[in-house]
Amino acid sequence: MADTSYLDWPFFEDRHRELATRLDAWASANLDGIDHGDVDAACRDLVVRLAGGEWLRYAAIDPADPNSKLDVRSLCLIRETLARYDGLADFAFAMQGLGSGSISLFGTDDQKAEWLPKVRSGKAMAAFALTEPQSGSDVANIALEAKRDGDDFILNGEKTWISNGGIADFYCLFARTGEAPGAKGLSAFIVPADLSGFEIAERLHTIAPHPLARLKFTDCRIPASSLLGKGGDGFKIAMSVLDVFRSTVAAAALGFARRALDETITRVQERELFGAPLFDLQMVQGHVADMALDIDASALLVYRAAWLKDSGAARVSREAAMAKLYSTDHAQTVIDKAVQIHGGDGVRSGHIVESLYREIRALRIYEGASDVQKIIIARQTLAQ
Repeated sequence: MADTSYLDWPFFEDRHRELATRLDAWASANLDGIDHGDVDAACRDLVVRLAGGEWLRYAAIDPADPNSKLDVRSLCLIRETLARYDGLADFAFAMQGLGSGSISLFGTDDQKAEWLPKVRSGKAMAAFALTEPQSGSDVANIALEAKRDGDDFILNGEKTWISNGGIADFYCLFARTGEAPGAKGLSAFIVPADLSGFEIAERLHTIAPHPLARLKFTDCRIPASSLLGKGGDGFKIAMSVLDVFRSTVAAAALGFARRALDETITRVQERELFGAPLFDLQMVQGHVADMALDIDASALLVYRAAWLKDSGAARVSREAAMAKLYSTDHAQTVIDKAVQIHGGDGVRSGHIVESLYREIRALRIYEGASDVQKIIIARQTLAQ
């Protein structure tokens, strides 16, 4: 059983504590035995399950409620809990939020009404199409072109490493519209997956199987009403979305780390070495102490950033970057210790700590690699 004492911290309100307790019970009953053999089918199934549990209503705002907003603490608690139970469940939830986040934050009333109820009900799967072959961390270098043609835009170019690529029903896509050089010449669009001129050029495979793809656009025509915000707002929109969801990546890493510690505690109590429980070895006690310390430090950074955003801060770039950098890097360390303590079982295919070892690595890259987070922290610190 994962530690829940952190829920008593002043970052949370009673509604967050109730959410965490309710979700843990739901996940225990509904996420056992997910078949990861076909990740596309598994993600579709998980979106349906999450919608049935009404968890997706946290992933996007309710367009019928003028007071509805994204609650970052709730998003983080959900991702932490889902990651602790099943990495693909966390992925499925996260993409509904990240993929539609641009609409929640910047969509018109019509755009919100068209797409967000489908996201919240699991009837449409979302994707966030930012990365290109030559522009991962360097967002300002995006080359995919959206050229105005009367009442339409015509898309030409590629995106890559797009999560939910190939199974999403729509993509929040960022393209160059040319209002100005660099970051000031980007715009954001809602792109349905069934358009002529859009194709899945390649499915991409990673050490932790997720639905990923390279997308190709060839004279793909979209109506001007697909534009999110104004022309040239694309960089601002992308950074605002990441400012919300970057903390949730840290929360997912925290969930992976908590599961690794849970598995380790069980292992060191049940496994005997030299006639005594493994935990009696002082070196093992030292490893467990380091793991617990890294987890609590991560949680403090994660929920500070989330609380600050929910409290009305316009931007939490520094705090979110700190949370993501520390939590993902140290979750890797925690899980590595769990693998080591499990010995041969820790590297046996299908064992939970082996799957955690594969799951955690990508979190140190996507939504801003660890080195990029250091740049953000350094620049924000200097600016202050």
